[in-house]
Amino acid sequence: MLCRNCGTEIAAKAIVCYRCGTATTDPARKAVPIVPRRSPLLTFVVAAVLVLGALYLGYAGQTAQNPDGWRTAAGVLAGVALMIVVLRLVRRR
Repeated sequence: MLCRNCGTEIAAKAIVCYRCGTATTDPARKAVPIVPRRSPLLTFVVAAVLVLGALYLGYAGQTAQNPDGWRTAAGVLAGVALMIVVLRLVRRR
């Protein structure tokens, strides 16, 4: 039997060529294709926009007649931004 890569004479029952290491048969299973990861830029841009919105609402709460509603909204936005960043970092591991 001849190696299909280098043409060396090898035994009929050989699994790989002793000279070049090429397998004599096709693999039984194919490798799973690697899916490229998405860029983390979008996640951090969204988190930055949420943080800026929270800062704006916090500032608006200082000058408003009813500051509790504005501060609550600012806290919610800041919490959502923090959760997005934490989940993104945990998912990377």
